[in-house]
Amino acid sequence: MSGSLPVLAGAYRFANTAARYAVLVSGALTIASVLLISYDVIVRKLFGITIGGSDELSSYAFAISTSWSLAYGVMQRANVRVDVLYQYLPVRVSALLDWLSLVCMGVFIGYLTFYAYDVVAQSWIYGSRANTPLGTPLALPQGLWFGGLVFMCLILALMLIRSSVALVTGDIETVKLVAGMRSTKEEAEEEAAQGERLIQGERK
Repeated sequence: MSGSLPVLAGAYRFANTAARYAVLVSGALTIASVLLISYDVIVRKLFGITIGGSDELSSYAFAISTSWSLAYGVMQRANVRVDVLYQYLPVRVSALLDWLSLVCMGVFIGYLTFYAYDVVAQSWIYGSRANTPLGTPLALPQGLWFGGLVFMCLILALMLIRSSVALVTGDIETVKLVAGMRSTKEEAEEEAAQGERLIQGERK
């Protein structure tokens, strides 16, 4: 990524760190919801009581954790893409397609975020509450869900700026590393690193 502007490279590293923390918090939220449901099921089975609202809270947790995990997924290039023809294209053509796929994703997420804002705004204006015993103000979980989509938009904007600059300056390597598909070598190296961490964990 030597051809990228230092400011963009620094911003990208910061965004990657932020996305990593966001996905860790999202994972913790998902685990917490699983524990809550498990506890509710166990005490209901053993003692015939229920804490109530576990299903509602878990649905909120799922939506929120999903939206806040999107940015990490796209920065790690974990989104699914079909490479039947892609792998046979010239490098510059495939780099252009990588950039175009990022644009298309940005348009889609932009529209989704726009309409998500309308949902949150309507819930806030009318003071909408869930039709459940908890009566949760819907603007709260919806707002957290919307925040994840906004975060995704910011990350995509940064990725698009960086890949655009790299494409214009002919830095194909950076385009590939920002917007391209993960190579077999990269996946193999990641699997090897995970295996090494597991081995070190077992030795401890």
